[in-house]
Amino acid sequence: MNITEKILSQKAGYNVVPGEIIEIPVDLAMSHDGTSPPAIKTFEKIADKVWDREKIVIVFDHNVPANTIGSAEFQKVCRDFINKQKITHNYIHGEGICHQVLPEKGLIEPGKVIVGADSHTCTYGAFGAFSTGMGATDLAMVYATGKTWFMVPETNQITITGTLPEFSAPKDIILKIIGDIGIAGCTYQTAEFCGETIEKMGVEGRATICNMAIEMGAKNGIMQPNKETINYICKKTKKTPSQLNIVKSDKNTDYKKELTFNIDNLEPQIACPHDVDNVKNISQIHDTKIDQAVIGSCTDGRLSNLKDAAEILKDNKINQDTRLLILPASQEIYKQSIKYGYIQTFIDAGAIICNPGCGPCLGGHMGVLSKDETAISTTNRNFKGRMGDPQSQVYLANAQVVAASAINGTITDPKDL
Repeated sequence: MNITEKILSQKAGYNVVPGEIIEIPVDLAMSHDGTSPPAIKTFEKIADKVWDREKIVIVFDHNVPANTIGSAEFQKVCRDFINKQKITHNYIHGEGICHQVLPEKGLIEPGKVIVGADSHTCTYGAFGAFSTGMGATDLAMVYATGKTWFMVPETNQITITGTLPEFSAPKDIILKIIGDIGIAGCTYQTAEFCGETIEKMGVEGRATICNMAIEMGAKNGIMQPNKETINYICKKTKKTPSQLNIVKSDKNTDYKKELTFNIDNLEPQIACPHDVDNVKNISQIHDTKIDQAVIGSCTDGRLSNLKDAAEILKDNKINQDTRLLILPASQEIYKQSIKYGYIQTFIDAGAIICNPGCGPCLGGHMGVLSKDETAISTTNRNFKGRMGDPQSQVYLANAQVVAASAINGTITDPKDL
């Protein structure tokens, strides 16, 4: 059996098989300021008390601080629910993006089943958990019962080999995979990432890859935790490795597909408008003018991403016709970025530093695009109208490419600076 099948089998109490419909208990359920209110309103029609106030997490990240009357009202609904139900884990004061905050707070462990009312909940697969997104109505039932149903997914094994070249990053690996597989190439299937490259990869890069598994339709992305990941989890949870439920795939597992990608010569990848699988090598993109550059999000707003960007921007200025927005993924990352001088570098380069949150990623806050504007961003989606006006365009890239592009005012390979 593979990791996903083993985790689901443990919860079901017997060995499950792909295609089977199962109902299982959930270890953790998360929602944010955009999805909590509809879940709460539905929950209140079916129950008076949540199943476990310590296993529900509510995070304000999509529109924080509130930027419209509507978002302020949504957040009030959440606060009232938190107080009434005495929800233990609530992060409603700008602590950061849910998919960064939950691991930081020690809430994510391997072998757990985690659901969230956000499609990028698959991020937690980087820690060896089965995690997936769901709609607000489904989450309301989880809030009430602590259970949900799944169809056991088939699994694709995606093996990564080789060493990333200079100026390429984990973001380029997942963009390459999505470009080859397609936005529907892994629909309701597991993307299990493995291989020498994944085994050596740090926690933040692994999170970037699992975060974007949904962009090829995957039900979940997952990895067997490596030594660095286990150390991170133990530090955050105050547990020892022996106290964790570390699940591994059997060596003789049969997979639906087995795919291998060698990254030795992988140049920076660019997802071009308006689909995440419209991926090209940066050498195929010539002098595309940009109006805005964004470094942040649950995909690439972590410390290593900001470090990469700061190294490019140090002693440089952004183009006078370009806006550069920096959104650390959490307050913890923000503080570390100040400590290491990254924030000072960004300010000196002419960037706008925004508070931790989703910001312009979903076209909701702090950096929405107008008609005919173009952005290059470290975020995870470039759908038509995703970052603002339907006639704007969004390109996706790694943090170094975004920083280099902000300096030139056009999409730029960092090696050309």
